[in-house]
Amino acid sequence: MSRQIMLTSTLLAAVAVVLVPFYWLIVAATHSSAEVFDSPPPLLPGGHLLDNLASLEAGVGFSRVVGNSLLIATLYTLLAGLVCTMAGYAFATYHFRGKEFLFGLLMLGLVIPSQVTLVPLFKMMLALDWLNTYQAIVLPNLALPFGIFLMRQSMSALPSELLSAGRVDGCGELRLFVRVVLPPIRPALAALGIYLFLYQWNDFAWPLIALRTRDAYTIPLAIAALQGATETDYGQILAGTAVAALPMAVLFLLLQRHFVSGLFAGAVKE
Repeated sequence: MSRQIMLTSTLLAAVAVVLVPFYWLIVAATHSSAEVFDSPPPLLPGGHLLDNLASLEAGVGFSRVVGNSLLIATLYTLLAGLVCTMAGYAFATYHFRGKEFLFGLLMLGLVIPSQVTLVPLFKMMLALDWLNTYQAIVLPNLALPFGIFLMRQSMSALPSELLSAGRVDGCGELRLFVRVVLPPIRPALAALGIYLFLYQWNDFAWPLIALRTRDAYTIPLAIAALQGATETDYGQILAGTAVAALPMAVLFLLLQRHFVSGLFAGAVKE
């Protein structure tokens, strides 16, 4: 009984550590910039949420910014999900010379900081005349190493007899991929989709370099632009941050079961 109480208390404390900052973010978004710094800080919602949102819209055109982020993150999730899934399928099911070497080379991308690639990537986009375009944000990171690794591990757990049976029944490779391989790994696909969407939704460094005009800004860039040299309206910033965080929180709550099971798919295989 005492062990159960200790375990429950520990879990409740862990949940509080995660949720209290998020709760304060939502509460602070409803207060003015001056009220945010009151001592003690406000713990109940205020009446300035609409004012903060109106100022946010007037300052950076936040509705347009949210639309930009949704469009870019959705396109990236669909295209990168397709590339990662097909690459993972190839690494998991096909046998060809140099496969392990290529996979190991790909996995090096997990340990190389993304900042290392910013300068060559900028020069590449400049040569293609793609700066300040959506394709400059969406296309460069489609073959994400973690996404390919996740799909490869998930598909490696599928019985080889299942694929052989599909081929014997006359399935082509595309039909085999769509009808036989994808349905059993739906939890892993959900996990991949959440990860890719979150990766693009929160990306700051590369969009800051590639996007030149405020009309093309994403949410992280727009929120950063609200920080003035001498004065900053933290009510606007917190309201924008809350709006940016809520969709991802809702998406994760709806798909958390698939996300957790998808991350561990294929973990015991090998």
